[in-house]
Amino acid sequence: MHNLSKFEEKLGVAFKNQDHLLQALTHRSYLNENPTFRLGHNERLEFLGDAVLELVVTEELYEKFPDKPEGDLTSFRAALVNAKILSDVALNLGVNDFLMLSRGEAKDTGRARQYILANAFEAIVGAIYLDQGYAGAKKFIDSCVMNLLEDVLNKKLYKDPKSLFQEEAQERVGITPNYEVTREAGPDHDKIFVVGVYLGKELVAEGEGPSKQIAQESAARNALEAKKWG
Repeated sequence: MHNLSKFEEKLGVAFKNQDHLLQALTHRSYLNENPTFRLGHNERLEFLGDAVLELVVTEELYEKFPDKPEGDLTSFRAALVNAKILSDVALNLGVNDFLMLSRGEAKDTGRARQYILANAFEAIVGAIYLDQGYAGAKKFIDSCVMNLLEDVLNKKLYKDPKSLFQEEAQERVGITPNYEVTREAGPDHDKIFVVGVYLGKELVAEGEGPSKQIAQESAARNALEAKKWG
């Protein structure tokens, strides 16, 4: 069992009931291997935390941008609470070191772990809400999610990479990018697509993913970096 007091220090939250935090860190797979564990897994807390996170972020954006329409605010919120950002926040907080996982899950470090971390972060928000109320949850979210807003706006992370690359390409070189699958790997149920993004005949970058859509987004993101655009 981990020393949760160290983790509380990293979170900047002293729990009245440490079980709330312990349950937020308990993945379903851990209970499969440890059926006598006294607490449940974190999925109900994740459900609660997801709603709290969305409300806090929505309220903050509503106050901060009185002149922005709903569509812009929705894009900003989506960029702040997506799985990639939340898993990065969780990693920075050291959540990985305290997760209660099965031995099999503990070995997996790929995309699945990203979702586990993002979900655990939402569960921690739920645990803080239960333990410290709305004000406590808001303070925590302000310190580790809302502080990323400036970065999201500066890097235009609220725009999907394909739209952003297309805008930049049309503005800078007058060409609309096109995407082609350059190769596929893996069995049918677990395919990986590699997609190239081209400006005319120039292959700017490639990206990969479990679907053509995700691979295209990855290629566009890599192309923005390659060109140092955006």
